[in-house]
Amino acid sequence: MSTVLHVVEVIGVFVFASSGLVEARRKKMDLVGVFTVAFITAFGGGTVRDILLDRRPLFWIENYEYPTLVFIFCILVSPFFRQLRLVVTERVILYADALGLGLFSVGGASLAYGMKMPLFVCVMMGVITGIFGGVLRDIICNEIPMVFRRGQLYATCAFLGCWAYLGLTLLGTTELFAVISGIAVTLFLRLMAVRFDWKLPG
Repeated sequence: MSTVLHVVEVIGVFVFASSGLVEARRKKMDLVGVFTVAFITAFGGGTVRDILLDRRPLFWIENYEYPTLVFIFCILVSPFFRQLRLVVTERVILYADALGLGLFSVGGASLAYGMKMPLFVCVMMGVITGIFGGVLRDIICNEIPMVFRRGQLYATCAFLGCWAYLGLTLLGTTELFAVISGIAVTLFLRLMAVRFDWKLPG
């Protein structure tokens, strides 16, 4: 894995782990529940991607420091959650989730592209990587997964962001430019979807 994608993966893990931690604390879970939800949110999408691509070892086993750091993160942050709630507003969570969606989606598409998968498969692997951790998080927290509700665009933003990344890659741009552009497209579309209530037709 290139340095660019490794950095993207690390940031994505902590962004999604944070969103899982916040949701678990809202449900008044104990430390075990907090870590479980944070873990599943951070690693669920990448695990499903790796299984579908028959990639071994799974990315969080190959990089075993990821779950270790998430565990330490949960232990350190949980006691201060009440104070953090004053700083971590709904808007902050929204931005973090949108950023995580862009990071993991483009990272997943890039990984599949590096394995010489067809372009559409690359995009779908990116979307799965970006959304499936959140799907599992919502199911465990007894919520209808956000991606399945008729709300603002979510998976569609990841879908288009992955195509932007692949298009720029095929045009011969640098990997850094293509990755950042794909993430930016996903992030921009998601935030605009929330701001202007963009939805798919019913």
